[in-house]
Amino acid sequence: MSYFEVIQQERIVKLILNRPPVNALSLEVLEELRMHLEKVNNHKENRVLIITSCGEKFFAAGADIKGLKNVSVEEGKVINQQFLHTFDQLAKLPIPTICAVNGLALGGGTELALACDIRIASENAQLGLPETNLGLIPGGGGTQRMPRIVSIGRAKDLLFTGRRVSAQEALEIGLVEYVVPYHELSDFSERLAKTISEKSPNAIRTIKQAIMSGMNTDLPTGLEIELELGSHCFGSEDFQKGISAFLEKRKPEF
Repeated sequence: MSYFEVIQQERIVKLILNRPPVNALSLEVLEELRMHLEKVNNHKENRVLIITSCGEKFFAAGADIKGLKNVSVEEGKVINQQFLHTFDQLAKLPIPTICAVNGLALGGGTELALACDIRIASENAQLGLPETNLGLIPGGGGTQRMPRIVSIGRAKDLLFTGRRVSAQEALEIGLVEYVVPYHELSDFSERLAKTISEKSPNAIRTIKQAIMSGMNTDLPTGLEIELELGSHCFGSEDFQKGISAFLEKRKPEF
């Protein structure tokens, strides 16, 4: 059984999760997602990845809670490792990733969104990390990625209380970048992906590398990373294409 529909639109890949009724992220779903991510990464023509799911009510409801009742410490660690490994693989993709949150995103569903570069929410979407209600903590990177995206204080608020935030509040605190009506979510995410895909792929990958590398160090070191990576762009084929197009007053074709 396949849990994802894969749509290839020229240089854009769209992964659509389809696991009714709530798109729960089982270990089998995570395994399949890792397989798709590897294929996306190996196809060098790909420039943008979109992740979304089927239905208007649920984006992804996280792990299957009923299956956790008798889990031991050792088994719990293995489960968390699967979530961490999957979302880390997603976060480390060299191409931009867009998460189109089409409904309720809880636990691992929110952590899946956090691992993407850009988050777009439909107006009916809600996001939350409710693990404290179960005596647990987020196990898929939520305690680390959330405070890197919103403020530390805001992250603590959301993690401590486990409360859900609406799409509008998520926009206000920087948890998502865009909010659109549900019926416009697919088209909006595809238009954004197309805009990005038309830019220099070398520059886009370099920007992502510079940001991700710089976030793990101090500002002076981050600036050195930017200097080193940016300098190499001058020797790229994309630079020659971009400069030629600019001088000839036409749109560049990368």
